[in-house]
Amino acid sequence: MTEFTGIARPLARALAARGYETLTPVQQSVSNTELDGADLLVSAQTGSGKTVAFGIAIAPTLLDGEERFGPADKPLALVIAPTRELALQVCRELEWLYADAGAVITSCVGGMDIRTERRALERGVHIVVGTPGRLRDHISRRAMDCRQLQAVVLDEADEMLDLGFKEDLEFILEAAPEERRTLMFSATVPNAIAGLAKSYQRDAVRITTEAERDQHADIEYRALVVAPRERENAIVNVLRYYDPENALVFCNTRASVNHMVARFTNRGFSVVALSGELSQNERSHALQALRDGRAKVCIATDVAARGIDLPKLELVIHADLPSNPETLLHRSGRTGRAGRKGISALMVDVKGRNRAERLLRFAKLDATWANPPSADDVYGRDEERMLASPALSEPPKADEQATIAKLLEQFSPEQIAAAYLRQVRADHSAPEDIEIVSVHQPNKPKYERSEGKQKTFEKKPRRDFENSVWVSLSVGRKQNAEPRWLIPLICNAGGLTKSDIGSIRMQPAETFVELDADRADDFMNALGANATLEKNIRVTPVDGVPDIAPQKPFAKKPYEKKPFKKGRSADGDAPFKKQGDFKKRGAEAGAKPFKKKPKASGGAADAAGEGKPKPFKKPKWKTKGAGKPKPKAK
Repeated sequence: MTEFTGIARPLARALAARGYETLTPVQQSVSNTELDGADLLVSAQTGSGKTVAFGIAIAPTLLDGEERFGPADKPLALVIAPTRELALQVCRELEWLYADAGAVITSCVGGMDIRTERRALERGVHIVVGTPGRLRDHISRRAMDCRQLQAVVLDEADEMLDLGFKEDLEFILEAAPEERRTLMFSATVPNAIAGLAKSYQRDAVRITTEAERDQHADIEYRALVVAPRERENAIVNVLRYYDPENALVFCNTRASVNHMVARFTNRGFSVVALSGELSQNERSHALQALRDGRAKVCIATDVAARGIDLPKLELVIHADLPSNPETLLHRSGRTGRAGRKGISALMVDVKGRNRAERLLRFAKLDATWANPPSADDVYGRDEERMLASPALSEPPKADEQATIAKLLEQFSPEQIAAAYLRQVRADHSAPEDIEIVSVHQPNKPKYERSEGKQKTFEKKPRRDFENSVWVSLSVGRKQNAEPRWLIPLICNAGGLTKSDIGSIRMQPAETFVELDADRADDFMNALGANATLEKNIRVTPVDGVPDIAPQKPFAKKPYEKKPFKKGRSADGDAPFKKQGDFKKRGAEAGAKPFKKKPKASGGAADAAGEGKPKPFKKPKWKTKGAGKPKPKAK
């Protein structure tokens, strides 16, 4: 049996039974006997064996030199994890690690039945593993007594602060006894973690191993440059090229996760989803399907995939670029764990190359820039795997000899080999024929400047098909259908590119679309038996060229310009020209002409006061009670 020095004997036996031959650097660091009883602040990346590390670190405090735990009562240790999946994973790891010591371990996470957890706490436990919100809920309801806690472990402390659990962590740490041990494990130690350690740890020992500084050394990073609207087709080819046992595809939104699950399910992949809208039971079933081989691809968001551990995960695909370098490292850290090799592939749109370069530079990662695998590359890799298959090198068995003789009697070796090849290809999804773009070509500006003049690029003319077919879509102008959203819909659903689409003829209730004949069959097969696009748009093949009646031009009534007429007199005579004419006509009709009253000025008028303004007279203001006699004094 392998000897592990500095580790409690029940745990050493569990490690040997598990097949451990050597410890990881972080596990060796915390097993130092000089650290027994000390608070620890450990920098540990995901996949470095930190769960076993803090299990080893708290064992001397919990067992106190004994081989087994005493009767379970109030919890002795508390492990806090940021997500449900990570908490359940830590619980499973500690169960086998402490099984020989007779530890009773339970989990308290959101999304599970709180009454079951309360009953488990009432029966008595040694170690509790949970998420911050649910643990605070149990403490507030007095379902969990923290007075006998001897050790508190914060796993992925930086992620818990990023998710907004600072107040919950402070509440839990203040509820624990002051003489406890506090161990913090974090990928990075920002100022927030340093402040939390200063407030709730006593002379903590800082541990940083050389292996943690050279993080992600077992991960091969590849930046794959894709053309617009070719991202999903490129992901299909990447999955087919590497053919991993488990693959994880990261998206930024739940809507993208749901869209990709539907798309890859139609392409024949065994896919599960992992997003925040799923219940805990649904998440557990999805992860279990990946572990037991019923599913190979998991499409997830960042929040749902935090802390999950898939032992057979060989490939991580970033369908959407992460928002920051920390997220990139966290996503990629799901693979390449515990000495195993892994691949992290970034799908980089030609317009987002600069952003991808900044992400890699800030994360201090070197990536190989290349194109996604083409269909020929995928078929070539399939051929390599087929020729290396053990099924071809194994000798025939006795019960197979009769059937083999019949096959060779009725069919030639070429026919048998062709049938085997077709069967191998039928077991896998067909690769996509994607558009290849230049990897080293810089982004072209919208305009080119030459000698102080501005030059625009000429628009590429639409492709003329030598052989084409037409399909009918069940939407038209009445449904506000427009080519600008129909073309992406057709490309994404049927695996086409914009160059595979020809003319589009809009009708009131339907739309006719011209497709390249070589791609039409693949397009209809990709739609499935229902032959529908998103928004329940039905697709129907059309025989020949559709007979579309020419649309009549809009008959617009010609405009008649009328002469402008100034106005006429009351009796309809010719228009009058001057104001004097009106006065003259009015006078002839018997009306008195308007006479302006002259102003009085000078002479007798002035003497009589005419023409002068009246003098201003000051009004007499009346006050309240004025004019009333005063009462006589008594």
